[in-house]
Amino acid sequence: MRATRLVTILLGLGLLAGAAMGTAVAQDSEGLTDILSDLLRGTEGDNPTAGPDQRVPFGREEMQLSFAPLVKETAPAVVNVYASKQARATRSPFEGDPFFEQFFGRQMKPRAQNSLGSGVIVEPSGIVVTNFHVIRGADEVKVALADGREFSSRVLLKDESLDLAILKIDTPEPFPVVPIGDSDALQIGDLVLAIGNPFGVGQTTTSGIVSGLARSHVGVTDFGFFIQTDAAINPGNSGGALINMAGQLVGINTSIYSRSGGSIGIGFAIPSNIVRVVAEAAARGSDFFERPYVGADFDQVTPQIAESLGMARPIGALVTSVATDSPSDKAGIKPGDVVLALNGMPIEHVDALSYRLATRSIGSTAEFEILSQGDERSVEVELIRAPEGANPVEVTVGGRSPFAGIKAAELSPRLAQRLGMPSNIKGVTIVDIAKGSPAAGVGLRPSDIVREINGEQIDTPEKLRQIAEAPARWWRFTVERDGKLLRQMLRY
Repeated sequence: MRATRLVTILLGLGLLAGAAMGTAVAQDSEGLTDILSDLLRGTEGDNPTAGPDQRVPFGREEMQLSFAPLVKETAPAVVNVYASKQARATRSPFEGDPFFEQFFGRQMKPRAQNSLGSGVIVEPSGIVVTNFHVIRGADEVKVALADGREFSSRVLLKDESLDLAILKIDTPEPFPVVPIGDSDALQIGDLVLAIGNPFGVGQTTTSGIVSGLARSHVGVTDFGFFIQTDAAINPGNSGGALINMAGQLVGINTSIYSRSGGSIGIGFAIPSNIVRVVAEAAARGSDFFERPYVGADFDQVTPQIAESLGMARPIGALVTSVATDSPSDKAGIKPGDVVLALNGMPIEHVDALSYRLATRSIGSTAEFEILSQGDERSVEVELIRAPEGANPVEVTVGGRSPFAGIKAAELSPRLAQRLGMPSNIKGVTIVDIAKGSPAAGVGLRPSDIVREINGEQIDTPEKLRQIAEAPARWWRFTVERDGKLLRQMLRY
């Protein structure tokens, strides 16, 4: 049958090459073109496996298709984000010179530092999603719309581990929005658009495909479940929108892999499903994103561990510890078990488990498929709010010691989650540090765990404050940072 149709086409094309080409022949040629189109597309009647979605563009009309209507619909909700912070005053190079000091002073005036990024309006009330690194340390954040309007905004919520921040434009007028789509519905090869403000040149749209899913260890943040795309993303695109062909937000563009600083076709976006729950948390009035607590810590399954457990390949999340009376403990999960799936979704690596858990609601339950002592089984785990601990009070340290200006508290699972730390760590940690304080000057950081000061072990926040506010000339202290002990000795 295909051969007969092909002969017909060839005969028809021969007629087209003849001298007599009338209107009727032209009409026949259109029909022949349709037949040839079917053959090239693979949709001929004797090829039942081919469908309308499995073909290449054919014909002038299809080659002239445009993303313009999609851009027109979504671009007004993609904004520029301008963050500024006042730099600390620095010592003047003329300090100590009696002549030049009278003109330039002993300190140089602080200068404003600015950063530029993008954002996406997801609620008509003015809720804007952007990256945490765009507004990090900012004293003022402004949002500029594509139509030229500019507004001040305030930060509702920020999460460094996810590299997400939620802003609010306090204006009663409604704003255009991009609806949040389902990032789990994405497939490798899907068409996407990236909209943002690269290099500050103005709003720019690029197109590409989804190149990969569930990417981890890209060296950007602790978050490890990125969408990879080859749509061009450059500095300034951070916080911008990754749009699917339905005009929905499926990701927040956050970083690129590049040795030159420009796009080489490897960009990463945070999936919209995590963006949705973070934005909902901010809308409820929370100042940090609270993840469900299961009372277990997890690690990567290495090839060596997989071999020792009889696994065909290294997938899943290895259970390293389980808290007593926690939801995991009550479900019968033990150290050494491997989580293979959550609610039917496969767990490729430990970061995927963190992502899947983060998108679930506190108070619900989740079905864990685990590998335990060579057998696979399913267990129901309750997802609860992380416990606050017996002493949730934060203390502020004053005085003139290296610790002056810090807020400290005893670690609990809830506080550890807030600071992006493992839930099983104990001790007294720094929660916050005042700008320009002595603690900031000596290099202390939030999440540092204070282990010892001047020979005294620190086991409560009150003890830390008592020792740190006592007069002393020399200060010897030890802090734990990212699992490493750092010791310092200062004369203060």
